[in-house]
Amino acid sequence: MTLQATHTLGRSVAVTAGDVELFTYTYRPDTPVLESPKPYLHPIRTLGGAPVSLFRPHDHVWHKGIAWSLPHVGEHNFWGGPTFVEGRYVQLENNGSAAHREMTTLSSTPERVEIAHTLDWSAQDGAPVIDERRSLTTTIVDGSTWALVFETAMTNVSGAALWFGSPTTKGRENAGYGGLFWRGPRSFTGGIIQSPKGAGGDELRGLRAEWFGFRGRHDESGEHSTIVMVDDTANPQHPPQWFARSEQFACLCPAPFFSEEVELPDGETLSFRYAVVIADGDRGDDGTALLADHGRAALAARP
Repeated sequence: MTLQATHTLGRSVAVTAGDVELFTYTYRPDTPVLESPKPYLHPIRTLGGAPVSLFRPHDHVWHKGIAWSLPHVGEHNFWGGPTFVEGRYVQLENNGSAAHREMTTLSSTPERVEIAHTLDWSAQDGAPVIDERRSLTTTIVDGSTWALVFETAMTNVSGAALWFGSPTTKGRENAGYGGLFWRGPRSFTGGIIQSPKGAGGDELRGLRAEWFGFRGRHDESGEHSTIVMVDDTANPQHPPQWFARSEQFACLCPAPFFSEEVELPDGETLSFRYAVVIADGDRGDDGTALLADHGRAALAARP
């Protein structure tokens, strides 16, 4: 199956396999300031064409497919919406943005598509906070599975140390979201969260593991799809705690700052790598673990 990239200059890159658009990466969105503008992947589809992402849901309009979203970076909110402070959510004037600066790589072969660019993270008042280098690499695993490797290197340019955290580090129990965040379709609500130790639901939130998966079912067709996210072994805080939900909505997030803040001194760099594996069908416990193996292989292919 042949991969292809289509670049809408100044806006987005769409990656297709055959006649299926696997995803669009919007690197220069028109997001409102209060939603903390940042690049995102949406729509995201399986090789069979089934949609596995949700964009700007009314309950959390700052959720956008898959995005690198951080709610507590020093005093800044790069997640969107209100900030959790002193036991409650408050809308502050701290919604920063991660803005595209320069496309550094856009290469496409039948087997691989690579996108890389630089970004400027700024406070709501425009002050510089982070310089980021980011890449996304897409490969086909087999006739029903594809993989994305997401890599980021964030350099603190704020002039002072930055502390990365979550609502849990600010006092909200078991709400440690922040990082590479996936929001699934509405029909995936009530689906199966899969951990290396077994399948379950919201009770798995907060567990530490190398990978987590989600097994969901689609409206209209009644078919299933599976998504797995794998944390690179070199990532800070590995293995991460996972922010995962099924009961209210479907989401996965390997959250490196779930319950412990991480300091980034001025001028230093913090890097993370993840694999996201997307497959048609419900693979069950063993099959989902096999998808995680494919994610490890994708990470190993990009040392």
